[in-house]
Amino acid sequence: MSGMTRVGLLKRSGARGGHQRCGSAAVVAIILTALAACGGGKSDAQIASDALNAGLRAQAQGRNAEAATDYKNVLAHDPRNKFAYYDLGVIQQTSGDNASAEVNYRACLQIDPNFGPALYNLAIIRTGPSPQEAEELYRHAISLAPNSAAAHLNLGFLLRSLGRTDEGNAELRKAVALDPSTAQRIPAGTLATPAPATPSPRSSATPTSRP
Repeated sequence: MSGMTRVGLLKRSGARGGHQRCGSAAVVAIILTALAACGGGKSDAQIASDALNAGLRAQAQGRNAEAATDYKNVLAHDPRNKFAYYDLGVIQQTSGDNASAEVNYRACLQIDPNFGPALYNLAIIRTGPSPQEAEELYRHAISLAPNSAAAHLNLGFLLRSLGRTDEGNAELRKAVALDPSTAQRIPAGTLATPAPATPSPRSSATPTSRP
């Protein structure tokens, strides 16, 4: 606003004749310079925001390759955008690229250690290679969202696979109490039988998308 006031003063103080024309040219130059400074290009934050929104639209429409490109563009302009890391991880995990998904989930959690969906999805990936870490991740996710039936269900199957049948059954019962439909994922008689040697293939292994 002060810059615009100074421009006005220049116009009012111009002399007659050639000096008037020089003063007008100076005014035009100052206006153009001010406009270029204010609107010459988008900021990194705006570019990142636009790319994130474009990625979400593309992902919702099933155009995952396009969405992944958008999310990478977000990170090029905003390297600490946890949502871009997470959403990129979901696309990679869904396509079977667990290694890349793990990298991005961990990057997300470096920025926000309490980002529940990333904890849950990373737990799914780590169940095979490191069940102990997966347990920690599920318990962390549950501490943030105690009513997550999916997290209780997966933790239950995981604990049973580790021979901790009673603990596992307790988690499975919590899952069913929170969401009765999860009972369909538990084989008949599971809660009354010893734990299987390996994690149940019926455990919920689908990565969650960000709300």
